[in-house]
Amino acid sequence: MRLNHIDLPVPDVAATRGFFETWLGFTHERTLGQDGLSILRDDAGLVLVLSRLRRDGAQTWPIPFHIGFHLESQEAVSALHARLAAGGLHVAPPTMQHGAFGFYLTAPGDILLEVAHRA
Repeated sequence: MRLNHIDLPVPDVAATRGFFETWLGFTHERTLGQDGLSILRDDAGLVLVLSRLRRDGAQTWPIPFHIGFHLESQEAVSALHARLAAGGLHVAPPTMQHGAFGFYLTAPGDILLEVAHRA
């Protein structure tokens, strides 16, 4: 068995979709309705569904909820970090944490992301 998809409710589907496409290399497969639900896929086949919140206000994720992305090397982690920083995103530099070299950042919708390489 493998994880097929994750469906995240977000306040702005278009903004969150743009973030995952631009910065994390997801491919947009389709959007249903007026940005009511977007389906994206990464190069490993994970499907990320972004759906519109059904209520007003920001989504509250339980702490320490986050989504982790593992890259093939420390150099790949550093390269993505540099690209994010060059694009104007404020991201703390990668460090060794819990046996992995990585960093955290927040995507639109207040989604905490981890990007790391574990040796």
